Amino acid sequence: MSYSDGTRSVHAGLPEPVVGEPFLPGPVFAAPYHLDPVSGPGRHGYARTEQPTREALEAAIGELEGGPALAFASGQAAISAMLLALVKAGDRVALPGDGYFPVRAFARGALADLGVDSVLVPTAGPYPDLAGLRLVMLETPANPGLDVADIAALADAAHAAGALLAVDNTAATPLGQNPLALGADLVVASGTKALTGHSDLLLGYVATRDPALLEKIETWRKLTGGVPGAFDCWLAHRSMATMDLRLARQTANAAALAELLAGRSDVTGVRWPGLPTDPSYPVASKQMRRIPGIVAFDLGSAERVARFLDAAKLVFAATSFGGVHTTADRRAQFGDDTAPGFVRFSCGIEDTEDLIADVTRALDASR
Repeated sequence: MSYSDGTRSVHAGLPEPVVGEPFLPGPVFAAPYHLDPVSGPGRHGYARTEQPTREALEAAIGELEGGPALAFASGQAAISAMLLALVKAGDRVALPGDGYFPVRAFARGALADLGVDSVLVPTAGPYPDLAGLRLVMLETPANPGLDVADIAALADAAHAAGALLAVDNTAATPLGQNPLALGADLVVASGTKALTGHSDLLLGYVATRDPALLEKIETWRKLTGGVPGAFDCWLAHRSMATMDLRLARQTANAAALAELLAGRSDVTGVRWPGLPTDPSYPVASKQMRRIPGIVAFDLGSAERVARFLDAAKLVFAATSFGGVHTTADRRAQFGDDTAPGFVRFSCGIEDTEDLIADVTRALDASR
């Protein structure tokens, strides 16, 4: 039977019911496990290579993404593992020129040192000839500018050129879009953000339907050890049950905020792919089941951003997104190539009327 997103979020990765046992088993805190003196390990031998709490989380993520998943200690750990496991000296990769900036820094540093060439491409294009590339990576919607790429079209183009297509699904989450179903070979994401949504853990994952790719990345993880701890995995799995509810309120808040900002003469550059006037709307409305709760806009100067954040009572200044608390940050201070007054605003799950009133007061006070 096929279930809707809320039901899938609640039940993803749970074991079969057993009388007297909990719905979601607690975290298993163990590094080694008992071995058979003759035959060696059973299902679990050592937690770096296999761990029951992590496996339950991976099952849950895999159900939602539509392909087997591997969990990592952070989103950046997942991305770097995917790249290092699948590329070698002499390969060329295409990476988002306007996406998460540590990916570009990793390409300029570690990948370049290993002899891997990278080309940076804007999420909205135009895309170069993909011939000769080993892998094309998208981040859609892009963080922080919120441009959207056509996953299906780029999957076709990459495969025709003999390249793999990987999609960073952090902003959208698997309830917003399923890149594997649209033709992508791999999904990577930070589970720190909206997937888990409580700003209390670091997590990343890779998912793929290709057993050979999965084996390469899992072998890399076993040998390098970038795994999340049991308690973080348990927290993540528990938190995923409310993802559908959280995302619904975040999207509603973002829609109201984008409408407010678009109507103000003292705010420019408003971006939210759910706005019919947004450049990303045509692709996003076709490709995505829901638009994330992230809005971008420009207040003109770093000083006004500071005044706005000081005046807001419900908006925490913090460099993350996707959590239950509304947050905002000025991206230029963290290395993004953005204007001094550019703001990435992540809507939480506060009541819409309260959040809009608070933002309105803060904008008026900051002028």
